[in-house]
Amino acid sequence: MIDYQFNNKELLDQALTHRSLGNNNNERLEYLGDAILGFVIAEIIYRKFSDVSEGELTRLRASLVKGEKLAEIGRDIQLSKEIKLGPGELKSGGWRRDSILANTVEALIGAVYLDSGIESCRNFILSLYQHHLENIDPADIKKDAKSQLQEYLQSRKQDVPTYKVVEESGSSHHPEFTVSCKIGLLEDLIVAKGTSKRKAEQSAANKAMSLLNSKCK
Repeated sequence: MIDYQFNNKELLDQALTHRSLGNNNNERLEYLGDAILGFVIAEIIYRKFSDVSEGELTRLRASLVKGEKLAEIGRDIQLSKEIKLGPGELKSGGWRRDSILANTVEALIGAVYLDSGIESCRNFILSLYQHHLENIDPADIKKDAKSQLQEYLQSRKQDVPTYKVVEESGSSHHPEFTVSCKIGLLEDLIVAKGTSKRKAEQSAANKAMSLLNSKCK
């Protein structure tokens, strides 16, 4: 399904092994794959869209390397049935979770790079993203909630938002972050939750924008 033959099968085995199964897991490969993916996608869209601005390229890259997109690619290549999980994650259906699918795709990218170098890895990423790159339009990529909120406030000569993690709960496999967002135009703190700090901040910014838009009506 991934149209790649590993020379070192141990790299493939490690890339498919979740941390819940032991120490020889895919976390380090995930770290490597994340960095390579960001670089390769940045180069591809730089060449593909020669007339778009740096800000548009940044948003375009973010839309292509975000967890939801990687999880979608993981499902495209039927990755869920190949991931090796510990008993707890198996019981809770971890193979369906976006975060696990996304991390495993990144680990595969890291493994391909170590197995055969950057050119093969670039071709591998292109094969994974072929359909997604054919159908993407920079004009369709909207700014994320945090960017929208910051620009809204700056256009009104207000200070930028202040985000603060007020609580971390859950397990290492299922974390939950509670984040507050403070802005001068609203009296009360905005509080939101997410499975990562970034997601919680985006959720808080989205709530703030909704309140500000309602206030202006």
